[in-house]
Amino acid sequence: MGHGRWNRHPRPSACGWCKRGTYIQALGRSRGGFSTKIYLIGDAHGNPVDFVLTPGQSHESKQLGSLLMGRGTGAVLGDRAYDGKPCRDQIASIGAEAVVPPHPRRKGPAAFDAHLYKARHAIENLFAKLKQYRSLATRYDKTMRNYSAMVAIACVLTWLRL
Repeated sequence: MGHGRWNRHPRPSACGWCKRGTYIQALGRSRGGFSTKIYLIGDAHGNPVDFVLTPGQSHESKQLGSLLMGRGTGAVLGDRAYDGKPCRDQIASIGAEAVVPPHPRRKGPAAFDAHLYKARHAIENLFAKLKQYRSLATRYDKTMRNYSAMVAIACVLTWLRL
């Protein structure tokens, strides 16, 4: 009779291992196709300090704990995605002030320093500098290891431009 794979019957791999999905490679489905999100921490001057890669459909607030782990700072500036109570609790646990504008639909909006929040443009400019590198903007790399190496190289080159 023979093996089922020889007769073109769909079956799992004969080796006992299964294919690794795109989630492991930080590729996620979104409206535009496959995408990857870069979560980045920068210093007050807009220089990169650390980054994390996730698939494109993951939410921003889930990576806050891994980025803030072991860091001491006076203030954490973030956009409205970090307005939730768990994010504010994580920021308070490291002894920092949460400078996050409240979400428009929040019932009890928290106060934030609007003047200090204007310094967030340095991080936005940092992302603009990183997007100058074509391989980062379009993600030509198939594996997460290679793509994170390219992000690291772009961050080093950003530091060297000083």
